[in-house]
Amino acid sequence: MKRPGVTAERLTRTAAELADEIGFDNVTVTALARSFGVKEASLYSHIRNMRDLRVKVALFALAELADAAADALAGRSGKDALVAFADAYRDYARRHPGRYAASRFSLDPQTAAASAAVRHVEMTRAILRGYRIPEADHIDAIRLLGSTFHGFVSLEAAEAFRHSSDARGTDASWSRILDVLHTALTDWPPA
Repeated sequence: MKRPGVTAERLTRTAAELADEIGFDNVTVTALARSFGVKEASLYSHIRNMRDLRVKVALFALAELADAAADALAGRSGKDALVAFADAYRDYARRHPGRYAASRFSLDPQTAAASAAVRHVEMTRAILRGYRIPEADHIDAIRLLGSTFHGFVSLEAAEAFRHSSDARGTDASWSRILDVLHTALTDWPPA
């Protein structure tokens, strides 16, 4: 029986908010039920299992992040687009660390193909077309950008840069990394 007030949408949003508070890996059906003031069993009319809950939060986060990135990209091209796109990811990870972690959750190919993950790839391809990267090289360039953005954001979230004696802080490094990526995309080597 479905409990009044608990819907699949509210459940997903609450799980996403909880992920930001306690970490995506720490979200459990028990914690979620507690936040609604219900028994765990009542949530299973909205989710099949813990994996289903994680997938729902991942899809929610991917869509939310895609909207933020699309807004940032609107009307931009070249380095301006690259920086706006990268900053949208970094800003989202800072504001929503649990949701950002959820956006990295491994989805099966069918689910991924029907999700906002496709929008992320298409936005990245649009940036690459602005740099005139050959279509055959898009996957390599997408992986370069994704691994650089995610690597930096993940290390920053883990406070791995705190040991540095550089007084400029991480913003200066982020800006410099984006300059380097811009140069790499501008001077993309032929295969």
